Amino acid sequence: MKIIAVKTHVREEFLDITRDVRSAVRNSGIENGIALVFVPHTTAGVTINENADPDVKEDILMALKKIVPDSLPWRHAEGNSPAHVKAGLVGSSIHIIVEGGDLQLGTWQGIYFCEFDGPRDRNVFVKVFGQ
Repeated sequence: MKIIAVKTHVREEFLDITRDVRSAVRNSGIENGIALVFVPHTTAGVTINENADPDVKEDILMALKKIVPDSLPWRHAEGNSPAHVKAGLVGSSIHIIVEGGDLQLGTWQGIYFCEFDGPRDRNVFVKVFGQ
């Protein structure tokens, strides 16, 4: 297993971690299998989406803010309930096919760490299964 350290800089942001995950897969020595990418945090997540146009990640963040507004009468004492809900919607893990020792992502796809309660120091776990 590889642990990728991620440092976020603002309250909500998407960080492209494709290069780091791809490196973990290549260093695993596994040619064919599945890469599991897991975020062990309750106020952050991981997703695959377009990485060609940076406006896409901003649009996703805007839509999540609209779906999960800060202005609701949240009860959680820490004040970060919207972050918990957004992380639940996005999810904490993804699976990617590994073929020929590389991630089988689409042309425009990238892997994003999704911060909803930053800035923070975070971790992403990558485990590759196969042969």
